[in-house]
Amino acid sequence: MTYVILTGGIDLAVGSLLAFAAISGAFLMQALGGDFFMGWLVAMLAACAVGTMAGYLHGKVVTRFGVPAFIVTLGGLTVWRGATLIVNDGAPVSGFNEAFRWWGRGDVLGVPVPVLVFLVVALVGYIALRYTRYGRQVYAVGGNPEAARLSGLSVQSVVLSVYVITGFLAGLAGFLLSARLGSAEAVAGTGYELRIIASVVIGGTSLFGGLGGVGGTIVGALLIGVLINGLVIMNVSAYYQQVVIGIIIVLAVGFDTYAKSRGKS
Repeated sequence: MTYVILTGGIDLAVGSLLAFAAISGAFLMQALGGDFFMGWLVAMLAACAVGTMAGYLHGKVVTRFGVPAFIVTLGGLTVWRGATLIVNDGAPVSGFNEAFRWWGRGDVLGVPVPVLVFLVVALVGYIALRYTRYGRQVYAVGGNPEAARLSGLSVQSVVLSVYVITGFLAGLAGFLLSARLGSAEAVAGTGYELRIIASVVIGGTSLFGGLGGVGGTIVGALLIGVLINGLVIMNVSAYYQQVVIGIIIVLAVGFDTYAKSRGKS
């Protein structure tokens, strides 16, 4: 999501896409026999492929037809959630073997596997954004797309790529979540898009694009996680948690807008 927002875009479909990719991968694995050792690989590849293709579709509609990303991904939020319910008639897909569940519940030298995957993805994302030509292109497109275009940069290709990356990672996250829960749920990922956006914005990435980074997003995600866990420990209703996240997003965007206007003046 950091990459998408850095280009001045938004992706509201990540939660629904996570669920659709997860249940698609799990459904395919079960259709092929279910309980075989490499079944997890089938589910992982299928989930990542579904996420990647959906991300490509989002990016293509945004770049090819000029439809605002907000509208495209808002539609995707509903489409992918509906597709998730269609795949298995709204029922969860379960019955995973131990090799599959290891990806969600296992550990390496005491470090949970999902944490290791997160660290690898975060490190690659950080390096790519900070030290590669592609990263500079992402910042250029978000900072001033017209100037980037005039300098010879393919703005459409860069924008398309960030949605593909987000889709791929949504698929991977869906696989890991289903492995952790022991089943692929049709309601998985509900409301995740707001938490993700809040994490990115709190981490210092501007919703106007061109400013921010992966490091800040990691800090933002940790802060949101601590906040949510604190509210749970205090027995605060999940409904109020959504209110708090919404307020945080508004305040963060308001501060960003104020800082941007002050900078121009």
